[in-house]
Amino acid sequence: MKRLSLYSWNVNGIRAAVRNGFTDFLKKQKPDIIGLQEVKIDSATRAKTTFDFAEYDEHWNPAERPGYSGTATLVLSKLASKPLKATMGIGEKRFDDEGRIQTLEFEKFYFVNAYFPNSAEELVRLPYKLAFNKAFLAYVKKLERKKPVIFCGDLNVAHKEIDLKNPKSNAENAGFTPQEREGMDAFIKAGFADTFRHLHPNTIQYSWWTYRFQARARNVGWRIDYFLVSSKLLPKIKKAFILDSVLGSDHCPVGIELAL
Repeated sequence: MKRLSLYSWNVNGIRAAVRNGFTDFLKKQKPDIIGLQEVKIDSATRAKTTFDFAEYDEHWNPAERPGYSGTATLVLSKLASKPLKATMGIGEKRFDDEGRIQTLEFEKFYFVNAYFPNSAEELVRLPYKLAFNKAFLAYVKKLERKKPVIFCGDLNVAHKEIDLKNPKSNAENAGFTPQEREGMDAFIKAGFADTFRHLHPNTIQYSWWTYRFQARARNVGWRIDYFLVSSKLLPKIKKAFILDSVLGSDHCPVGIELAL
């Protein structure tokens, strides 16, 4: 039975990530598929000429605003099951303009790489984020009618109190508001499983730390990067992990191993 290693990482700028060892990370970990968020590239064409990750096929989805947001998915070139199709966005301009979603269709599943909006200071983007959540859920449920879905990325929300260091003091802050947490509840109720929490129900481990206050050194973090899968795939998830010792961004990589 073939095992696929699937990774996700908000690199907070692909150029900075490369300077900080991203290429070495790829060579060492050799993920079959890795979804990247917040790549901050100006254009897909420029990205393809600027970066050449050996052994990987690159799919770039930049935002219209230069140096902002954007996603990319790298697929191991020798992977036996090639993507049948790659789709950028979900057909809604207000979300697609920010390069937040890309979908790769494989023979047995859809791989959706997503960078969810941050609701920002004073929650000024909370309505936008809640609209994004709703549209995204409708999108992946539509995909699921054809085959199971795996979606990953920076969801910019800590779901439960176990998922951040200081839940009480952050109860009304971006990323832990009741509305955002209810958005995660909606994914779970719709049949998508949080793979890490399913396999590690009581593990306290984080995937993001602010650059301020020596937060990472003190492990004052949040778990806001996820792999969620259609319930049909859950028995095939053999591992779910957070590589919190990997540096290079304010986030760390997360991943799963999938037996197909």
